[in-house]
Amino acid sequence: MDYDIAIIGGGIVGTATAMALSRYPNVSLAVLEAEHRLAAHQTGHNSGVIHSGLYYKPGSLKARNCTEGREAMYRFCQGHGIAHEQCGKVVVATREKEIPSLDELERRGRANGLQGMKRLSRQGLQDYEPHAAGIEGLFVPATGIVDYVQVTEKYAEIVQNSGGEIHTGTSVTGFKREPNGIILETNKGEVRCRNLIGCGGLQSDRIARMAGVDPKVRITPFRGEYYELIPERRHLVKNLIYPVPDPAFPFLGVHFTRLIRGGIEAGPNAVLAFQREGYTKSSFSLRDTSEILFYRAFWILAFKYWKTGFGEMFRSWNKGAFVRALQKLMPELRKEDIRPAGAGVRAQALEPSGSLVDDFRIIHAERMIHVLNAPSPAATASISIGETISHMAKRHFNL
Repeated sequence: MDYDIAIIGGGIVGTATAMALSRYPNVSLAVLEAEHRLAAHQTGHNSGVIHSGLYYKPGSLKARNCTEGREAMYRFCQGHGIAHEQCGKVVVATREKEIPSLDELERRGRANGLQGMKRLSRQGLQDYEPHAAGIEGLFVPATGIVDYVQVTEKYAEIVQNSGGEIHTGTSVTGFKREPNGIILETNKGEVRCRNLIGCGGLQSDRIARMAGVDPKVRITPFRGEYYELIPERRHLVKNLIYPVPDPAFPFLGVHFTRLIRGGIEAGPNAVLAFQREGYTKSSFSLRDTSEILFYRAFWILAFKYWKTGFGEMFRSWNKGAFVRALQKLMPELRKEDIRPAGAGVRAQALEPSGSLVDDFRIIHAERMIHVLNAPSPAATASISIGETISHMAKRHFNL
């Protein structure tokens, strides 16, 4: 098989990139996905929030791609008949010391072009979420919900209708250069391509290294575990209720999310995962765990935030602790009101310095582009990210 461009990774970023590239005439392309279905990992294990762009530093790739991608996502879903809803959310401050952070969120939201935000008093908060508790809040109308698996499948359909190919169950195991391109060794034989784009998510750093590129970061997986409200208590949440996040972390804290397919999720926490695609507490990979434990940067991070890490782990094993975290937003919630639901694993890039990579990170090398850090809000921003990568490809691949 010979292609102008091969894309490794069939999640929402890989298929969005393929969709953007499929508009170039006479460019043959293929998406290679190791699993037997698309959106099998990060894309298929999130809660389906269309993020507004509230949290991200103005001018950053996250901010720019999220705000542009959000509107593109709404247009795409409307144009292709994909169920979605722009329902809005409230961010709730439960303590006085959170008010400055809420002020900063509002400032960032306005800097990122969010329209219609409303600062809420204690009573105003009750008008939007009668069962939420807080001293102040922020209503963000641009937030919505969708099923990102359906979105990914529609992206793939558009790619195929444009002549592109989608190969599931195709795992890339080796890499060789040749004078006019690249040979990828897969479990289904060799794939030749002139150019390569890595969108491997949880395996993105390994894909780059296999291709001879030093990513200068290492993926450190964090598992987020969810509960769901039992049907009799779903009335407690109208739409989405978020806490004011800890500015030191790229995680948003446990929150309540109404799902487009029905039901209310509560969570997630953020615990170190001992397997990159490990969705249960018992999931373990010797290779993945060894890479974490022998990476000096992890220990720098762990030493700095050990108290937070132990708190997350305790919540993972103790339902009562998880409920207490949720009760900060909703005091009337009871332990029997929630039951275990799914989990996801976030591909978080970690710098050698021990710093978590906060922004999206996309690099290029000879005949290659690698997406090395694209966790949330990558699904929201996927159309915009795909366009960004396609412009990079046009420049660097001479399309």
